[in-house]
Amino acid sequence: MTLSSLTSSFSALSFSTNVSSKPQSLSVSRTRRSSDFLLLRTRFPSSSIVVASSTAVAALSGAVAASTLPYLEGMNIEKYVKSRLLGGFAAQRIIGTGRRKCAIARVVLQEGTGKFIINNRDAKEYLQGNPLWLQYIRTPLVTLGYEASYDVFVKAHGGGLSGQAQAVSLGIARALLKVSENHRAPLRKEGLLTRDSRVVERKKVGLKKARKAPQYSKR
Repeated sequence: MTLSSLTSSFSALSFSTNVSSKPQSLSVSRTRRSSDFLLLRTRFPSSSIVVASSTAVAALSGAVAASTLPYLEGMNIEKYVKSRLLGGFAAQRIIGTGRRKCAIARVVLQEGTGKFIINNRDAKEYLQGNPLWLQYIRTPLVTLGYEASYDVFVKAHGGGLSGQAQAVSLGIARALLKVSENHRAPLRKEGLLTRDSRVVERKKVGLKKARKAPQYSKR
C-alpha cells in the first residue's frame, strides 16, 4: 500500500465524518421535537385544550360579573334603587324625614339585609368611611335590633356630611315609628326622636363672626 493511497483514504474518512455528524445531530433534534409534539398531542388533545380555555374564560367572566353586582357597582346602583323603590320615594309606605342644621334627609325602609344607600351611593363611600358618621346612621336600627332586617334608601341634600348623617338618623327613627308604635319608647329613651335645633349663629355687624370682636385698640 502506497503513501498516496493512505492519505486519500484518511481524507475520505475525515470528510465522511464531517458530513455525517451534522445530519445526525439535526435528525436527532427533529425527532425529539416531533416526538415531544406527538406526546403533547396524545396527552392533551385539542378538544381538552379548547374546553379548558372556555372554562377559564367562563370563570373569569363569572368573577367579573360577581364584582359588578348592582349594589357594588356605582354605575348600576341607580337602577337597583329604582327596581326596589317602584313609584319613587313618595310612593313608599315606611318613610321618614330628618333634619339637622341645613341638611334634609328623606329615608325609606324596606325589608332586606342591612344595606345603606345614600344618593345612589354606598353609605360607607358617601360618608368617606367616617366611623362616627356611620355610627349615627346605624344607631336607630341597632337600638331596636334591626341592623340586618331592613335596607335603608336615602335622599339627602344641604349642609355637610355630618349634618346629613344626623338627619338620616332622625329620618330612620321616624320611619321606624311607622313600622310599630311600640318603637317609640326605646327610641325616645336614646334621644333619637328629638330634632336637634342647634344651628350656626349669624354674623353680627361690626364683629368678625357671631360673637368674636376685633382686637381693642385704645388709640
